[in-house]
Amino acid sequence: MEKLRRLVNQIAYTPISERHSNLSHLQLSLIPLLSFSSFLYKLALFLRYRLYHLGLLRQHRLQVPVISVGNLTWGGNGKTPMVEFIARWDMLAGMKLKCFRGIFWAHLQRLVWVQIELPLLLHFSKGSLSELDKLGAAILDDGMQHLSLFRDLEIVMVNGMIPWGNQKLLPLGPLREPLNALCRADVVVVHHADLASDKNLHAIESMLRKLKESLPIFFSRMAPSYFFKAGDTSCQLPLGTVYNMVVLCVSAIGFANAFVQGIEKIEPLHADQLDFSDHHLFQIKDMETINDRLQKLQAMFGSKPIVIFTEKDYDREPEILKHLDPFDVLVLCSELQIVPKKGHTEDSYKILLRQIMESKLIGINKC
Repeated sequence: MEKLRRLVNQIAYTPISERHSNLSHLQLSLIPLLSFSSFLYKLALFLRYRLYHLGLLRQHRLQVPVISVGNLTWGGNGKTPMVEFIARWDMLAGMKLKCFRGIFWAHLQRLVWVQIELPLLLHFSKGSLSELDKLGAAILDDGMQHLSLFRDLEIVMVNGMIPWGNQKLLPLGPLREPLNALCRADVVVVHHADLASDKNLHAIESMLRKLKESLPIFFSRMAPSYFFKAGDTSCQLPLGTVYNMVVLCVSAIGFANAFVQGIEKIEPLHADQLDFSDHHLFQIKDMETINDRLQKLQAMFGSKPIVIFTEKDYDREPEILKHLDPFDVLVLCSELQIVPKKGHTEDSYKILLRQIMESKLIGINKC
């Protein structure tokens, strides 16, 4: 399954003009099946949109502001870091924030939120005012495709390094919706802007302007903060801990290259990487695979390497990492930052969100 996922992922991010030169015979043979599946998916999307347009399916509305953070493609767009960024924002600190999502619940345990599945959130939307008093605001992680819930602010994240792939719908391409769905966005944030070329960023901005001229566009990056030792979150270590060391970057996230490039900026002696599929739950056999790679690195460089995980991967199953003993296991903590670009700054981003939030709160308080 892991091998098939990698083959399909490569198809999704290979331009159509480069298929015959960059894809294997096996991958080329998969394209007709993927194309047919993509057509069925497109048809299902169209029917779903029509049902909402005709009122046969309807949106539920909460009596509190709802912020949705979503994207158009699978994984690696910075949705969860943006949710954390918003939730930690001082203006919202006094509100009873709740984060609603279907995955990655463990990653949010160190924040003062409550994890509630979307069906339960929709139950709240039909409930009494006393139930809704438990909420001050709702932040939806990966909420763009949840049309059943009305949102007051739609933030869409875009990966600045690999934005649209081959521009085809799942499973032939990475798109969960057609590109014109970006017209629903109130704000677009281009993530990994520090790693993307100016040419890529300009192309993305041009595409967005063609779809919606007035769309506010901001840029963000992941800034490494510190490491902590696996099993001891209180033991914070500076980023320089891995300087001139041999490291193995292990991850199961949507865009592992950004994680590795962040580590390479700290200038280890050598940075190797071992990637698993997005949302992968590590098992004993995975620890054996990681151990094998670590032993090879140790034999190659004559010193014990350090294995580094992302915070998100660590939180899924921290106990299993004990099987990597006697190798040191570090966890990289990073935070999302708004990159000043083209007159758009973190302050202007917060001002925009504040204006929308305050207008919604005023409207709610008048009801």
